[in-house]
Amino acid sequence: MSVQERKQRERADRERLIVATARELAEQQGWEAVTTRRLAERIEYSQPVLYSHFRGKREIIGAVALEGAAELAGALRAATAAASADGPRARVLALAGAYLAYAEENPAVYDAMFQLDGGLTFAQEDTPAPLKDAFAALLETLGEVAGEGVHRGLFTELFWACLHGLATLTREGRLPMGEGEHRLELLVDRLAAF
Repeated sequence: MSVQERKQRERADRERLIVATARELAEQQGWEAVTTRRLAERIEYSQPVLYSHFRGKREIIGAVALEGAAELAGALRAATAAASADGPRARVLALAGAYLAYAEENPAVYDAMFQLDGGLTFAQEDTPAPLKDAFAALLETLGEVAGEGVHRGLFTELFWACLHGLATLTREGRLPMGEGEHRLELLVDRLAAF
């Protein structure tokens, strides 16, 4: 391995460490606790080293969001694959359940993806690949149940917006507890065409 390759590998390892540490700190204490000073202390590098990877917290949030989008896409595809033999309704329920579970289990990452400014563009030509792939993971299943004459992408956006609303309102304690499964069934049965 050349010196250049070793330096590139070390740089990539440092960047992963910064993102993982920011994510861990945000999940434990919230995004307010994530500062470049605290990150530098935790990873035992100087703040200038952090700034050589990310220009600031906004870019770190963006990196966490991209990592989360890749994880979410994987979770959605795994859930729908596991339910594939049970038909379209089961796949949509599995997809919706996996989405809400990811949001609940990774609140800081979910916030990085959809609530905070990570400097990322959505629904544009220059949208980063992990964000496009997460939407594609939704579209793969939801496009099948959009209904005759319904634009698959718009249906997926609407269904996603409903899932996001459920995730956010549930986490904030705005919806009564214990009815999550019924909400999902109602959403699926009323919006999807089987």
